[in-house]
Amino acid sequence: MFYQLNEYTRAWLQPWTFLADAGAQMYSSQGSWMSQLPWADRAAAGFELFHRLAKDYEKPRFGIDRVEVNGKECAVLQRTVLAKPFCNLEHFNRLSDDSATVKRLTNAANVLVVAPLSGHHATLLRDTVGSLLQDHNVFITDWVDARMVPVSEGEFSLEDYVTYIEDFIREIGADDLHVISVCQPTVPTLAAVSLMAARGEPTPTSLIMMGGPIDTRRSPTSVNNLATRHPYSWFEQNVIHIVPANYPGAGRRVYPGFLQHMGFIAMNPERHAVSHWDFYRDLVKGDLETAQTHRRFYDEYNAVLDMPADYYLDCIRIVFQDHLLPRGLWDIHGERVDPSKIRSSIMTIEGELDDISGVGQTSAAHDLCTGVSADHREKLVIEGAGHYGIFSGRRWRTQVYPKVRDFIARQRA
Repeated sequence: MFYQLNEYTRAWLQPWTFLADAGAQMYSSQGSWMSQLPWADRAAAGFELFHRLAKDYEKPRFGIDRVEVNGKECAVLQRTVLAKPFCNLEHFNRLSDDSATVKRLTNAANVLVVAPLSGHHATLLRDTVGSLLQDHNVFITDWVDARMVPVSEGEFSLEDYVTYIEDFIREIGADDLHVISVCQPTVPTLAAVSLMAARGEPTPTSLIMMGGPIDTRRSPTSVNNLATRHPYSWFEQNVIHIVPANYPGAGRRVYPGFLQHMGFIAMNPERHAVSHWDFYRDLVKGDLETAQTHRRFYDEYNAVLDMPADYYLDCIRIVFQDHLLPRGLWDIHGERVDPSKIRSSIMTIEGELDDISGVGQTSAAHDLCTGVSADHREKLVIEGAGHYGIFSGRRWRTQVYPKVRDFIARQRA
């Protein structure tokens, strides 16, 4: 019922968002006489702010059309390699007509970026992918909004997530494959490679785990505390809702994206309020460049997706409440997850100021992967970096990515 109420509110606001957008255009367009009025700049700014606060945000595009490889510009073609009901495996194919560049592209290592299924779309890792494409052949998991998946496709659990990662690794091929998991997928990725190693299957050359909740008993954050403050039954009864009839996934049980978005905002409400006020003032002042930066950030931040209920509840129980992976008690389809079977090189990356996955939660992987020798491990903590800073922005590009690139190169050698 709560989901349906949200849909009613969204439908009621939609005409007003259109009017606000039109008002912003009328009071800001150079060809409009209304833009010449003394208070036009304030009116245009106010209308646009209301429009952006109330409108729907669709899934953004990756928009990576070009990348520079060794000083040569290459075209980038995104295509779907493997389509599954809840996730697509996307490949960013780099193209060049320069023979030396083509040879370099052909010899590049394969990198699979496992994007988080935690509310935002995989496009949140646009910066991550853009940097990796300079030196690697990049694939990424692109998760599907659960409200768009018909009920006939069945449920999706954390175990299914692990199986998807195994399938994607097999599709690409484990030979010279380097898997980068960002945040939440560090857990299922570690589990998938553990199971494959235990069966004697080929496994990736290296695993790079970034800001993930492998052992949330270490340096617990407010996110971890929320998951343990209430019993499992509370989450099942209070945050799981049914997709309304106006979506292809009508009738599916989900953790709605709008609830997750409310949680994101609630973590730092003052910062978001100040950001929107600054956006209004930038528009009034005519600082269009800074205003555009605000638009780009919130176009991504406000675009959220629904998560399958079984998957979300599994994460609450297995990862945050029972800690089955670090305790060595996690069974998937009758197989015990044993990271000590892994022989792939491992690297962990954490942000000093991460308020989502505290320092030590990701590096716990080193204590679990006892079969990996010391010279095939690396542990990295980025000073001054928060959660997003380790995979996006200036610190990612100047401090983190060069170390990731060098680590992959050493494992290939």
